[in-house]
Amino acid sequence: MKYNTIIVGGGLAGLTAGATLSKFGKKVLLLEQHHKPGGCATTFKRGDFIIEVGLHEMSGLTENGSITQIFKLLDVDKHVQFEKVPEFYGVVSDKKDFVMPHGYNAAMKVLIDKYPEDETGIKRFMKLIGGVRKEVINLPRSPLKQKLIYPLMPLLYPNLVEATKHTVGSWLDKYLTNENAKLDLIAHIVYWGDDPYTLSMFYFAVPFSGFIANGGHFIKGGSQQLSNYLASCIEENGGSVLLGKSAEKIITNNGKATGVTFRDSFNRNIRPQTILCDNVIANCAIPLVPSMLDEPYSTTLQQKIKSKTNSCSLLCLYLGFNTDIEKFGVKYYSNVFQGDGVYELKDIKSNHHGDWSKRRFIFVDYNKVDAGLTPPHKTEGVICTVDYIEDWEKLNNEDYRAKKEEVAQVLLQRLEKQYPGIRNSIEYYEVATSKTIERFTSNPSGSVYGYAQTKDQIASKRFRNNFLIPNLYFASAWAFPGGGFEGSIQGGFLAALQMNQDTIWSEPDAKKYVDDRVVQLMERKKIDDKTLELSFAKPAGFENLNGEHAILEIINPKELELDLPYRWLPIDSNGKDKSLKFQIKTDGSSFSKSCELIDIGDEAIVYGPMG
Repeated sequence: MKYNTIIVGGGLAGLTAGATLSKFGKKVLLLEQHHKPGGCATTFKRGDFIIEVGLHEMSGLTENGSITQIFKLLDVDKHVQFEKVPEFYGVVSDKKDFVMPHGYNAAMKVLIDKYPEDETGIKRFMKLIGGVRKEVINLPRSPLKQKLIYPLMPLLYPNLVEATKHTVGSWLDKYLTNENAKLDLIAHIVYWGDDPYTLSMFYFAVPFSGFIANGGHFIKGGSQQLSNYLASCIEENGGSVLLGKSAEKIITNNGKATGVTFRDSFNRNIRPQTILCDNVIANCAIPLVPSMLDEPYSTTLQQKIKSKTNSCSLLCLYLGFNTDIEKFGVKYYSNVFQGDGVYELKDIKSNHHGDWSKRRFIFVDYNKVDAGLTPPHKTEGVICTVDYIEDWEKLNNEDYRAKKEEVAQVLLQRLEKQYPGIRNSIEYYEVATSKTIERFTSNPSGSVYGYAQTKDQIASKRFRNNFLIPNLYFASAWAFPGGGFEGSIQGGFLAALQMNQDTIWSEPDAKKYVDDRVVQLMERKKIDDKTLELSFAKPAGFENLNGEHAILEIINPKELELDLPYRWLPIDSNGKDKSLKFQIKTDGSSFSKSCELIDIGDEAIVYGPMG
């Protein structure tokens, strides 16, 4: 069996590349080790809440901007709804809050009104970030053209040149005098990195200008809606999206990438399979790729990346409230807590490594937009802060759980201090650490932004296509142009454009990979008033013991309001039975309603067993 392109990983860059290539008529196979597409652009369900994993605010949805154009090409705008957040962010404190509005003029006015002594620097800042975005869009994509215009860069792209020479800290120190003004400007730094003195001014300027120009946006229903839609583009255009499949080897032949060997992520008893292709996209973290390659490519890549530094990770405290939390004084969508002991830019890095009772964080109130994550009169929020894997990786399971609970209580106490009474309205909370991110996305050290966005690891200095093996392309937060939703989407699209332009394509096989984990319903019966039993045909090679768990996902569910189409369930049949039986609690959820409405012959997919 042969496809045009095989994509290793189902993050936003891989999904965008796959959807774009599918739009161009290429036959795409995407492999994702998790049982859902999206990487950090996913959701999960807890009680009444659809929990957003990663998206707080998305930048780049500017008029005629690259993300806007990509979404139009892929018809994303017709299937995914984006909600504009009310303001960029609010910095909360015991004194008067500082609110950063959208719009260059509005933002400039509030900053100059508060810091008149820095008027010249503030105006220069706004001119710089706006200029960087315009110049990046107009920069030639061709490496040859870029080389030819290099001597003229300071004249043609003055803002771009200036931004690439500076870190955020060095630029602000050069042009602003008031430390509070600097702190207000970089209040959102957790969404880019952890240290203003290593974070590239160029990388900071691009998304910042996107937020200022046309606001931040949230995807209604959660970022999983975008990931699911991009996956559907691949499927509807003749491609395949295989979830719960881990790539083990990138096949090379005559110095080119020609296929991928993969196996089931959940059922390790199933033998690996190999599928051939014209080219491969590595959407997985680049540090994972050497183990998939033969020599000399494995060692060559290891040598190229050994000096690279990973970005920080994030800790998220997911929160579900039983009421609208505005009554407790929550005024803004993004509420920035500057942290104790942060008086100057130079204090930020040490604060991010410091005590949780003093660490800077952002509290997001999703109820400030029509987020589509909760029932009416309930609210979802999240506390987000910088995190590092070394704080967690050496703990045993018991100590890890205890430390997570300790951190949660510290952060909740700080939230309560700012918004008295809010803690009693909490119906659900859960902590996700850098270790969580590493586990579910396979990003080493949980580095959500890939390689750190430092001056020597940005833009053209990031890895891109064909630098290692012809026909091996790279599209992820670790590759060009960088991390975040906007960077990953752009990276996937640019990789697809280049592939469409410079690759000789062959005719793929007409048939698609048949996923034998897809099974049909054989029997549905009521056990009692609160329990439904579903019996499915057993997938080939499926071996289980009674009580082992599997993920049951209903394909084309008839109900999906405030729910997800799968559950992690115990198997109510032993390995000798010819069917797989699952008992479903009829709790009124959309999932249980879909199970009640499913017809004999309808399909589901089973991931597992998982012990």
